[in-house]
Amino acid sequence: MNFVGRSVPRLEDFPLVTGRGRFAADISFAHQVHMRVVRSPHAHGRIRAVDTSAARKVPGVVAAWTAADVADIPPIDFRLTRIEGLDPYRQPILAKDYVRYVGEPVAVVFAADPYSAEDAADLVTIDVEPLPELLDADAPPAPFDAGHSTEVALVRKSYGDIDEAFAAAHAVVTLDLKIGRHSGVPMETRGAIGRVARGILELHGAAKVPHWNRDALARLLGREPSSMHLYEGHVGGGFGVRGEIYPEDVLVCVAALRLGRPVKWIEDRREHLMACNHSRQQHFRVRAAVDAEGRLRAIDGEFFHDQGAYVRTHAATVPDLAAAMLPGPYRMAAYRMVGRIRLTNKTPCGTYRAPGRYESTFVRERLIDAIAARLKIDPVDIRRRNLIGKSEMPYVLGFDTLGTEMTYDSGDYAGLLDKALAKVGWDRLQAELRRRRAAGETVGAGLGVFVEKSGLGPFDGVRVGVDTSGAVEVVTGAASVGQGVETAVAQICADALGVDYRKIRVVHGQTDRIAYGMGAFASRVTVMTGEATRIAATKVRDKAITAAASLLQSAPDTLDVVDGKVVRKAAPQGPSVTLGEIARALAPASKLLGDALPGLSAEGWFESQHMTYPYGVHLAVVRIDRGSGAVAVERFLVAYDIGRAVNPMLVEGQISGGVAQGLGGALFEEFRYDARGEPLAVSFADYLMPTAREIPPIDIVLSEDAPSPLNPLGLKGAGEGGANAVGAAVAAAIDDALGRPGAVTELPVTPQRLRALLCPRQSG
Repeated sequence: MNFVGRSVPRLEDFPLVTGRGRFAADISFAHQVHMRVVRSPHAHGRIRAVDTSAARKVPGVVAAWTAADVADIPPIDFRLTRIEGLDPYRQPILAKDYVRYVGEPVAVVFAADPYSAEDAADLVTIDVEPLPELLDADAPPAPFDAGHSTEVALVRKSYGDIDEAFAAAHAVVTLDLKIGRHSGVPMETRGAIGRVARGILELHGAAKVPHWNRDALARLLGREPSSMHLYEGHVGGGFGVRGEIYPEDVLVCVAALRLGRPVKWIEDRREHLMACNHSRQQHFRVRAAVDAEGRLRAIDGEFFHDQGAYVRTHAATVPDLAAAMLPGPYRMAAYRMVGRIRLTNKTPCGTYRAPGRYESTFVRERLIDAIAARLKIDPVDIRRRNLIGKSEMPYVLGFDTLGTEMTYDSGDYAGLLDKALAKVGWDRLQAELRRRRAAGETVGAGLGVFVEKSGLGPFDGVRVGVDTSGAVEVVTGAASVGQGVETAVAQICADALGVDYRKIRVVHGQTDRIAYGMGAFASRVTVMTGEATRIAATKVRDKAITAAASLLQSAPDTLDVVDGKVVRKAAPQGPSVTLGEIARALAPASKLLGDALPGLSAEGWFESQHMTYPYGVHLAVVRIDRGSGAVAVERFLVAYDIGRAVNPMLVEGQISGGVAQGLGGALFEEFRYDARGEPLAVSFADYLMPTAREIPPIDIVLSEDAPSPLNPLGLKGAGEGGANAVGAAVAAAIDDALGRPGAVTELPVTPQRLRALLCPRQSG
């Protein structure tokens, strides 16, 4: 059938484009109550009292809780971390004793309708003794409580002899670089609907990691995991921020149990911007040692990671990845990076598309550009001299991240760079930019080269079954946040089983349908779930052929499955038996079963202890308006090697969306705070996201030169490569336009910051 590798239409789209999607806000149950969260207006303070008496008197109000009402519920646990000692920094579901950021949940109100709930929430009073705000992660650590500091942990990654490398260096290049605080901001805000039905606690609106969330919620609530089911509907964007356990999710579940009624919570946009996970904010101080030809000997440095007020479920994921992925595609004899995880009185942080890589790629590529400028070497040539060679794969870095050893599985970095430059016509482009600059325009081009990570294990499993009509169902513990899971999994199953992908139903995100699941994060689904699907579908195919061999009186090796029928290879138009007929023939007590279980189904499990490493090149062309300081991105190119693309159209869509988000962080989006910790971006009037007008045409070069040796299909992930190097490429292009190497040291490059570069005296 050969569906893998084809840009076939998505299976998910019909309900979405016909207005029949089922998002969290669309889910309601009879007799439900609505939850409204009362949030702290203070960035830091000691709670003297929280008064809910006036709120309780509002008609329709069912209950109003403070921390005392949920004192038996422990703080929310971590999902991804190998670092000890973080427990004291977990977030309680309602603030107890202290408030630590504006927007922290302090109380909740439950009412018969959302309007009464909001009116009642406005009547809750919070008496807080103000405390000094800590808003700068670079500042000396302060006490978090009596026994703990706001420097919660250090992340260290290193190999080689740093001192020797710098002692022998021809030149040392030092930079001070910052990445601003921004985040995913999906179209759909968070939502959770809890109810108890037939003794089972249900949570609707789940996303990303429903099985992990089920188990974590069960521990928090003291319930058996089998007495909880999480259900994923349509999800209006994930990007790392959706699907983690937040205080509101736990509160909904507790309320459903205690009130005996379904409980619904949907956050508004203002809440989302001040309370949902932020990300990115890091400050790096780095240096590079190079020889006379510009070859890297070592990179050394430290960075301050602004974690916000608490350590949430992602724990140290972002700084761990930033430290581990900073070397990127370049060879060096020694490396050392220390990440200081610091708490501040801001919204807590988590992951956001290409977490740690967007940040560290910006830093690494700024270093490479600075080395090129210092030694007067062309920026492309400096990269060629330092890229890890194809023959050096697999390439071992000498440390781990997320519990897995870092070994680049395959890659031809120089080959992809050549493809990118050829596609854009680099030499012609440079000549055109020189002509335009001579005519008075402020234009330039820049590039960034990067390595991504994908396919995080350790396992994934699926169950493939064929019913008596011949319909095929794939049940997986993966989740979908809009990335095309149903289509990609169906394509893989279709080829392995021998059916049309349009006849396959993929069920995901339902914890009552499959016992185990890892969900959707770290660009893992196509790699891990895809291979598990191939294994299960192959087992079903083999079982079908074995049964059909008896029915057709033929040897199994003479048979094949084509378009849902088992046929003789030598005479495909001759006698055949459909998969549905075989499923009927394998009913319980059938003589065909032998030692096999009834039915035409099988499970497939795939385990992997190593991630796969796709890689790419970003290239940006920008034009600067010197009067306003505005930057227009005229052209953007992404070259990306995915190993093997199951559906090239889906990959290109993922890349384009990632570029748009990367441009937001490079030029527009930033969560800022005033001196008292008050957030300054709580609406789209202040948090500026790029629109279709600001997104340039995006050229995509999709390469399959380096299939992964870690899975039979050669797959690598696609979800984050579009965002990874956007900041790096845009920064280099702005430098080129200004004719000032190293001018950009901070993202986003807002008009105010660019005017400061253009007119330093005036801006001062």
